[in-house]
Amino acid sequence: MADLHELTALEQWRSLQQGEISPTELTRHYLTRIERLNPGLGAFVTVTAEAALARARQVETEVPRTRPLWGLPFADKDLQQRAGVPVGFGSRLMRGTVPETSDLLVQALDEAGGVSLGKTATPEFGLPSYTEPVAGAPARNPWNPALGAGGSSGGAAVAVAARMLPFAPGSDGGGSVRIPAAACGLVGVKPSRGRIPAASGLDVPGGLPVAGPLARTVADAALLLDAMIAPDGGRPAHPFAVRAPGEDEQLLGAAVRGEGRYQLGVMTTSAWDDAYEISLDPEALAALAVAVDGFTAMGHGIEQTALEPDPSYAPAFRALWQLSAARIPAETTEQEALLEPLTRWLMHRGRALAGRDVAEALTTLATYERSLIRQLGRFDAVLTPALALTPRPVGWYDAVDGERNFAQQVQYTPFTSMVNVSGLPAITLPVAQTPDGLPMGVQLIGRPGGEATLLALGAQLERRLRWQDRVPPGV
Repeated sequence: MADLHELTALEQWRSLQQGEISPTELTRHYLTRIERLNPGLGAFVTVTAEAALARARQVETEVPRTRPLWGLPFADKDLQQRAGVPVGFGSRLMRGTVPETSDLLVQALDEAGGVSLGKTATPEFGLPSYTEPVAGAPARNPWNPALGAGGSSGGAAVAVAARMLPFAPGSDGGGSVRIPAAACGLVGVKPSRGRIPAASGLDVPGGLPVAGPLARTVADAALLLDAMIAPDGGRPAHPFAVRAPGEDEQLLGAAVRGEGRYQLGVMTTSAWDDAYEISLDPEALAALAVAVDGFTAMGHGIEQTALEPDPSYAPAFRALWQLSAARIPAETTEQEALLEPLTRWLMHRGRALAGRDVAEALTTLATYERSLIRQLGRFDAVLTPALALTPRPVGWYDAVDGERNFAQQVQYTPFTSMVNVSGLPAITLPVAQTPDGLPMGVQLIGRPGGEATLLALGAQLERRLRWQDRVPPGV
């Protein structure tokens, strides 16, 4: 019989529903794995073992089995606040902070019947696309611990890839779910803006960040995504007048069925091409070819496409990213000294922006949103590499020069941020391995509200390639 962690999240859920295992048994199993594996991988910054076991017992007696995550373990990204649990935001500045209330996404996952095991690692305030905070240990890639896990949901990706969790929630403001999912050989979903009520992106300038799942299989990602959308298993309550179009269908069904034939675009251009030198590793192109061959063999239409040049994108996105750091609570010289150089650079640049600069950046990106949706609109989905390069070594990013650091991030992850700007859904799929055994993935960008199509496509390719059977060495 397979060990519990070898089962998919959906298989674990079925075993829980049938009474073959209990939430307490499953929680203990994962806590034991975390105790063994986390010291070498840096997935968790906080493990709440006693609280997790108490929560598992509560789920057994007080939470209806009909809740979509009943008894399944997960962990909160350390940007999310859970009442009574330290939250560090990946920063020395916030060390010792213990919130009195929980964020809406935390509340939603609890309402869905999940069991939080602690906090997963994130870079400082979630700003970089790699997870190597000075405040703690780097999140190391389970496929090769000398390499990084990507970011900013790097700890979550490590935990899932190393089977310390069946799946995990992350947040994605410029690729922060899809980047670590691709680096660690996982499925990562960035939903449409407004799709998840508790973390919609609508309350942030530019609407960039949304919550999304990281998982080993497409169905597992859909299971968690459905719970984020409708925690009680019923009809989701959308507190915003503006939300993703489409019906509130259960996405797990689309992922399990994996049906349909679609017209797919394939492109290797990005929104950053006019501002930075973007080059693709042969491994990235090889992964793209695997996906193209697979979709072609299954009867999907394939057409090459390319983005229209737009030199306005890069400076506008840079301005908005800097603005996101402007509200970091560092007001004194002593507090600033606790920040990492990149964060400090972003914060000062953000605070120096004039109101007109911000307004122009927002207008430029709103124009780009309409442009990108128009350009991709003739396709059901558009296929790109997930990352331009193979997973980066720990310590590869410049720790002092903010400009060079930002350029390195763009050159590693050129295909992700434009999806956040446009509000479109996207999914990364782990389609290939390099000769050195490293995972390489592709990204599918969908139409507004097109998560079901992306999940159906992902399920079809998963059945063909069986990436869920790959296991990192030593886990």
